[in-house]
Amino acid sequence: MAKNPQETILILDFGSQYAQLIARRVRELNVFSKIVPYTISPEQIARENPKGIILSGGPASVWAKGAPKPDRAIFRIDRPMLGICYGMQLMGQMLGGGVSKAAHREFGKARLRITEPDSLFKGLSGRFTCWMSHGDYVTKLPPGFKRIARTANTPIAAMGSSSARKFGVQFHPEVMHTNRGKEVIRNFLYGVCRCRGDWSPRHFIRNTIREIREKVGDSGVVLGLSGGVDSSVAALLVYRAIGKRLVPIFVDTGLLRKGEREEVIRMFKGHFKMPLVVVDAETRFLKALRGIEDPEEKRRRIGRLFISCFEEEAKKHRKAGFLGQGTLYPDVIESVSPLGGPSAVIKTHHNVGGLPKGMKFKLIEPLRFLFKDEVRETGRQLGLPDHMLGRHPFPGPGLGIRILGAVTKQRLDLLREADARFIGELRSSGWYSKVWQAFAVLLPVRSVGVMGDERTYENVVALRAVTSTDGMTADWARLPQDLLERASNRIVNEVRGINRVVYDVTSKPPGTIEWE
Repeated sequence: MAKNPQETILILDFGSQYAQLIARRVRELNVFSKIVPYTISPEQIARENPKGIILSGGPASVWAKGAPKPDRAIFRIDRPMLGICYGMQLMGQMLGGGVSKAAHREFGKARLRITEPDSLFKGLSGRFTCWMSHGDYVTKLPPGFKRIARTANTPIAAMGSSSARKFGVQFHPEVMHTNRGKEVIRNFLYGVCRCRGDWSPRHFIRNTIREIREKVGDSGVVLGLSGGVDSSVAALLVYRAIGKRLVPIFVDTGLLRKGEREEVIRMFKGHFKMPLVVVDAETRFLKALRGIEDPEEKRRRIGRLFISCFEEEAKKHRKAGFLGQGTLYPDVIESVSPLGGPSAVIKTHHNVGGLPKGMKFKLIEPLRFLFKDEVRETGRQLGLPDHMLGRHPFPGPGLGIRILGAVTKQRLDLLREADARFIGELRSSGWYSKVWQAFAVLLPVRSVGVMGDERTYENVVALRAVTSTDGMTADWARLPQDLLERASNRIVNEVRGINRVVYDVTSKPPGTIEWE
């Protein structure tokens, strides 16, 4: 196989809801991981030169018509392999064993009993709780394999061949419900694959700066800098690599939170001394949104105009041959279904790895293989302050989709002030860092109220705060009542034009985090 200075574990994705979680667990143990489609060829694997291969779980049955199956030749590759759930069943079936429907399906916690302590279970003799989610199971071991664990309902809950360095587990070691799961993965990485464990933010920064310099050469890079975590860290990496040949462009759409423009200028132009370009585009955006109430049309108009504004400025910098983007690994993974099936469009977002038509830049995405927590740690190593690293996610269309109904300068100012007071109370109470995302939404309704013995008929604001680990699912945050009371009182008393505040108690699903 080809030489690869970076240790890599390849994860073949069979449609598992936990594929990203497997990748994260491997990286938490200081080994780089990469999710690839199960259709990857043996030749492509050879070029990747992995230290080991993990076959993910998946929703299908190995007996189903059209069930996803890899090229049989991958099992002949001389690399350690770990099959998880569906991955174990594939190993059992394709290596000459047997797989059958389980008499009793297992969903949830089970007690795993280690029957023969092996390299995969080194230091884990006895029993521990594991997480099961399967309807099929291996009933006959492939030649050369032995059973190494069982549960009450699954006689072969784990199997292995130390000589072939191939193992399978019916449970999910990557989920927190498997209380010794991380140790199982660690044993695979270090005991079976013999990894060194040199993946870290410092290692990533050093390698990425070198790669950017090699790729860019004497050219320059234009980059859209929003002030969010992703674009900020991407900008700092490129700036470290090529200095003032980076042209960060900040488009002020007029749809930003209170004080956002000033903070971006202060941080990147003032503190980091970047040659930041600020484009004043509020008037253009308000004109484009005039009278538009449909959320999808808002997103389309904001997206098109943003690209147009950015393009106009970028064309002024003729020495720049590259466009930098803060694309993250989850964006890359989720942009293509591992099983090739279409996904429903919940709301328009962005095309991963895409360039607007007519733009003559080459793309550079320094964060393309990082998860959000890795981006934050990378930013910390690069000197980005905690108050910026810990900022909640903010949608690309900005406050344009947090105003339900028509977007006007007056309504934007109302929402900015209400949002600032809510966030201020969260910060002062210590709750800001405990929630995934929090914000205010201006509703398209008015409410009767009484203020100073006078009747009012003014706007209603909804407050939204959610807890989550990755934004894919979320639960509404149980904020203290006194915190909500303070936020409500401040908004109603200090923001003229709002006389009622409500709190959103909807989880995702069935709702989305944003209202539009």
